[in-house]
Amino acid sequence: MAGVLFVNIYNSIVDAVSWGSNVPASIEVMRHYYYATNPGKFFRYFSPANQVLALLVLILFWKSSKKTRLFLAAAFLLSVLTDVFTMSYFYPANNLLMTLPLENVSKLSSVVHEWQLMNWLRSLIIAVELSLFFLGMNSLFKQETNYEAAKKTELDFKNI
Repeated sequence: MAGVLFVNIYNSIVDAVSWGSNVPASIEVMRHYYYATNPGKFFRYFSPANQVLALLVLILFWKSSKKTRLFLAAAFLLSVLTDVFTMSYFYPANNLLMTLPLENVSKLSSVVHEWQLMNWLRSLIIAVELSLFFLGMNSLFKQETNYEAAKKTELDFKNI
């Protein structure tokens, strides 16, 4: 999750700013730069892996407290939502950036600007997902710590 978040933030701070810096020349450079591959390849592998891991964690800790389960379930659902958002918004936007005629400067500029805003939104969703995962793990840790403390207290009473 954290890896996906930081790659996404990198895209916002570095890539998207470069794309919009001097349209249409910057778009032409982007197209040449991404001729062989693009960041989408990273996300096509790591976003589903993120979902599988989030689901696995949810399954593994399903029998823990309801609070933990809710945090982990919410994190999993947000990971799925992020991918749906990516497929429904970013794939078409990326396609426009790669195929619109370079003469259509206003449309290209608009797409880049919207892409930048939506990518920050996607980063926010991923950050919330990561926070929910941490809260779930923290809840689980507290639950385990309380269990160990109760067990120790029980052993102390037996020794009296």
